[in-house]
Amino acid sequence: MFKFLPTLVRWSRIPLVLAGTALLAGCEYNFWRMDGHQSTIAVEGPVAREQLQVFYVTVWVTLVIFVLVGGVLAYATLKFRARNDADEHAEPPSQSHGNPLIELSLIGASVLALVIIAIPTLRGIWYTYDVPEADKANAYEITAHGFQWWFKFEYPAEQAAGENNTKMTLVTGNELVIPAGRPVRVHLRTVDVIHSFWVPKLAGKVDMIPNRANHLWMQADKPGYFWGQCAEYCGDSHAVMRFRVIALGPRDFNDWLEQQLQTGRTVQGNVASADQPRAQFASLRTFKQNEAGISDRFDLQPLEAWKAKQAPEANEDPRLVARGRELFSQKQCNGCHTIRGHGAGGITGPDLTHVGSRTTIAAGLIENTPEQLQRWIHNPSAVKPGNKMAVGYIQQKITLTPEDEVALVAYLLSLK
Repeated sequence: MFKFLPTLVRWSRIPLVLAGTALLAGCEYNFWRMDGHQSTIAVEGPVAREQLQVFYVTVWVTLVIFVLVGGVLAYATLKFRARNDADEHAEPPSQSHGNPLIELSLIGASVLALVIIAIPTLRGIWYTYDVPEADKANAYEITAHGFQWWFKFEYPAEQAAGENNTKMTLVTGNELVIPAGRPVRVHLRTVDVIHSFWVPKLAGKVDMIPNRANHLWMQADKPGYFWGQCAEYCGDSHAVMRFRVIALGPRDFNDWLEQQLQTGRTVQGNVASADQPRAQFASLRTFKQNEAGISDRFDLQPLEAWKAKQAPEANEDPRLVARGRELFSQKQCNGCHTIRGHGAGGITGPDLTHVGSRTTIAAGLIENTPEQLQRWIHNPSAVKPGNKMAVGYIQQKITLTPEDEVALVAYLLSLK
């Protein structure tokens, strides 16, 4: 019966082959196309494209080396293998040093391989270090600050309206909006530990180091929505220290700037009515531990979702929004956050002047929807362990009722 074993083994491979084919077909989006949110292969900017070319050169050179070395090893293994018992017990052939010509040739080939890799690598280092001279005059300047665990973005050239008609530098949190098709120089700073700024589809990672000025530049080929994150371990919630880059065409970018330069929006309407504010959102549901906070629909069309967030929320209740604004002050949220024009001037947390127009909260971790925002306000530590908002709740003994949370959500989402 043992003579049938080879045939049985060959036939048993068919289900494995079919299963492997089905698995690869199901993984086509991530494996074959490799165009996930943070892909370094499907790049959309000149800096990332230059770095990708260096990667390809290195891959091809090492592939050639692998094939040559593997081929020689396979040849030697097959040619000099023991074919019978006599070969097993035969004395090994006399040993001697290698052929000088072969050894020198291998050294020369190794040096040549390193040179082939070094030329594009050095060119890539020079190119990606800073904006090319021809484009420096057109470069847009932005300063990024790393915090545990979020990013602050400053626009030095843009003066926003502040309290009592004062002017201050435009600041946003965790969502960096840039002009598409234009080089952007990002000055990198940190206020605490080492962080690393990384937008894989636009540029490679560069560290944010205490007491040291760093920078990088990037450019988006066209309007788009890009995922970024901190790529240097920086504490408890390092893995969820994320941000977004939104590249817009010239007209859309100017419209966004005009909106952002204004003070915080105030919802117009009758807020003096004796009637109780109506509940604008559903009550808080129970979330599972580590439950995802980004919907599949948002993942498919993030740029369209971002554009939709720029418009005011439907069915806003002025009384509920006004109640949320009162609570924002009463619960000392204004001690950490800034809302220009609303009397809030804190600096330890993200600027919330236009938080309602952002697609994500909690440093890009969850989608900016009423449900997710209430989840964040209700228990920030469950969403992002160790964050300073959760610490502030404890230190200031802040407690919120479900009604308080609903009012705060209505107020924050009104800030477009």
